[in-house]
Amino acid sequence: MKGYALESAVSKRSLIGDYLLLAKPGIVSLVLMSALTGLCIGSRGLPDAELTLWVMLGVGLATAGSAVLNNFFDRDIDCLMERTRARTLALEAVSPGNAVMLGSLLTGSGILILGVAVNPPSAILTAFAALGYVGLYTIFLKRRTPFANQVGGIAGALPPLIGYAAVTQHIDVRGMILFGIVAVWQQPHALSIALKYKEEYRRACIPVVPVAKGVRSTKTRIVIYTALLLPASILPYLYGMAGLLYAAVSITLGIFYLVIAGRFMLSKKECDMFLFFYSLVYITMIFAAMILNMT
Repeated sequence: MKGYALESAVSKRSLIGDYLLLAKPGIVSLVLMSALTGLCIGSRGLPDAELTLWVMLGVGLATAGSAVLNNFFDRDIDCLMERTRARTLALEAVSPGNAVMLGSLLTGSGILILGVAVNPPSAILTAFAALGYVGLYTIFLKRRTPFANQVGGIAGALPPLIGYAAVTQHIDVRGMILFGIVAVWQQPHALSIALKYKEEYRRACIPVVPVAKGVRSTKTRIVIYTALLLPASILPYLYGMAGLLYAAVSITLGIFYLVIAGRFMLSKKECDMFLFFYSLVYITMIFAAMILNMT
């Protein structure tokens, strides 16, 4: 009996872990950080605690649900790629039907919470983000065009705008600046990881830019996007959203990002994971500086 109970407990714990991995907690964390930045900028200070709770809950659930649905639709190609072969649905550790129900429930619940407890603009933007990520990017574009990341990047750039609209109840220049920074940042971030796994994408017939356009073209695009990111990141200072400290941090981090991207372009290396990990440090640091140095 004791042995059966222990085996049952381990099985349940493993199943819970499988479902948690379906929700891509790393992506959810990054999305919530972006939404929190929008909340703070919209509030021009610390946002209301109750509002923050509802926004974090709604956005978190919708993001997790979209990630589960993404896993469902990608389960066939995940089996073909070393990087994704161990994902829950690729291993058939979770029923595809259960994944669809869970993903739909989480996404719908998140949008409903925002619509009822926050405001319609935040709910509508979240619905657009979910539709863009799951519908346009995952289902229609990912397997057809190397420009799928542009659409996916738009969906991924909406969280700070959602947080901003949750406070202000509208979209204006400040909110669009936050959106623009993340939209530009998403491109070199995604291209760096695509270079790392280009052969796996090729085997799975996914026409990411390194597969469709080549390594040289991808490296050039990374430099172009990091160059665009530098002036985009200065806009919060120019529009009075953040102070001089933020400007100094964003310029310093942006110049360094451009330097390492340029060095990578001129090198013979076909991928540089330092560039990928630096992109995560970059977006975290400039958002943190923006929050700490709001005007």
